[in-house]
Amino acid sequence: MDEVRPKLEELLFSSAEDVYLESVEVTDMVVRVEARSMVQEAACPGCGCRSGRVHGSYLRFPRDLPLAGKCVVVALRVRRFVCTETSCPRKTFVEQVPGLTRRFGRRTERLRSALISVALALAGRAGARMANTFGAQVSRNTLLRLITSLPEPPTVTPRVVGVDEYAQRRGRIYRTVLVDVETRRPIDLLPDREADTLAAWLAERPGIEIVCRDRAPFFADGATRGAPQALQVADRWHLWHNLGEAAEKCVYRHRGCLRPMPVLPDGPQEKAEPAVSSPWPTGHRFAERTRAKHATVHALLAAGHSKRSVARQLGMGLNTIMRFSRATTPEELFTGQWQNRATRPDAFKPYLDQRWQDGCTNAWKLWEEISEQGYPDGYSSVRDYVRRTLRGKPQPIGPRPPSARAVARWILTHLDALVERDLLQLEAVLANCPELTALAEHVRSFAHMVTELQGDRLPEWIESARAVADLPSLSRFAQHLERDLDTVIAGLTLPWNSGVVEGHVNRIKMFKRQMFGRAGFELLRKRVLLA
Repeated sequence: MDEVRPKLEELLFSSAEDVYLESVEVTDMVVRVEARSMVQEAACPGCGCRSGRVHGSYLRFPRDLPLAGKCVVVALRVRRFVCTETSCPRKTFVEQVPGLTRRFGRRTERLRSALISVALALAGRAGARMANTFGAQVSRNTLLRLITSLPEPPTVTPRVVGVDEYAQRRGRIYRTVLVDVETRRPIDLLPDREADTLAAWLAERPGIEIVCRDRAPFFADGATRGAPQALQVADRWHLWHNLGEAAEKCVYRHRGCLRPMPVLPDGPQEKAEPAVSSPWPTGHRFAERTRAKHATVHALLAAGHSKRSVARQLGMGLNTIMRFSRATTPEELFTGQWQNRATRPDAFKPYLDQRWQDGCTNAWKLWEEISEQGYPDGYSSVRDYVRRTLRGKPQPIGPRPPSARAVARWILTHLDALVERDLLQLEAVLANCPELTALAEHVRSFAHMVTELQGDRLPEWIESARAVADLPSLSRFAQHLERDLDTVIAGLTLPWNSGVVEGHVNRIKMFKRQMFGRAGFELLRKRVLLA
């Protein structure tokens, strides 16, 4: 035992000094290590004075890291010293072994550090399962308490800071994350996304030189008031994303150009005469009776009879006679149940028929489109019209036209990155629509500015984009860029961006899912900053 004791002490107590190993007892499930401290004196935690006067001793049993799948328990004999300072309120105190124990601790420092690392990586339930796997039995609440007990990280003043929002509760509660763009480390989490909170945080750190943000108004206001000396840089990804949304709206506005033009055969074409069909069926008993009444009423009125006299002679109501007298032809009186009565979708049926011929067979999509045009009713009436009427109509022969989203994706993609099939379809679409051709030119010009960092060309691009009359979404996008022109030009000129901030937002989402709804702000903040 004397020969292997130095090696065991180095193995078991490498992080602690002046610890003497007395014995090691190994059973089927537990490794018991008996040790004692060898220091001659210790410092009082109350007054800081050192004392070597021993009052007594007792055993502590902190758990250590498992060894070969077995639980390790350290039977550590510690001493209680008498504080010799008369003004100190403490009379006695217990010595602590640095690197091995702490006050009221039931685990060694290395086991505690391992559990903290597991808790920061996996949180409560998953962390408890992982700890139980390597032999450290612990509950999920204990792991969360370990995270909460960690000290606050040291405050730093970055030179380049990125700011963005994240959803604590989607659609209801939003908060702010701040990241040091140079070191790619999160600095702080703010409890809301208000401009005043961000301005106060930035005002406490006057050394900030660059603020990377999106074009949200509350971040713009907060950065302007809190760090007036800093240069604000708009994120290029958000600019490109906003341009993509505007491009998709422009393509959708010109969706009639997405279907290829039909090729007509050579030779003179005869125009098909529209079939004229009266809503009054010939020989229908209601139709014939209405025609006879209409002729009788108009004959009596032409003979000089008053409307009340005609009503008495024919045994009809006065309102009915007045309705017959106002109708110049019997067809105007056709309101019976054998004819389709006027309904609210009637004004939108030509549009629905055209969209059906264009290849859109989704009733929900058709309802969404006419709702944007002012259709007041619900989805069921459109669904019934599609089932009863449009299902029986033949669709145009040929391939289905591409969707507006697909065409917008082709326009936003570099031509060298498109597959041959998509490239051919894009060329066919642009050949049918000069407006989409102009849109593709503006998108490629903006992409060149983004990739080559040529922000000085932005005012010229905005002027040309606003001049396009048939692309209102692109004009509105250009108009919005003018409201934050200096920030956007800086974002298209300098190499800084908010990509690292977006990565930390996704990391926060992962932490929230791991914690199963228990991710309160303080606990989540500790995990984000310390993990």
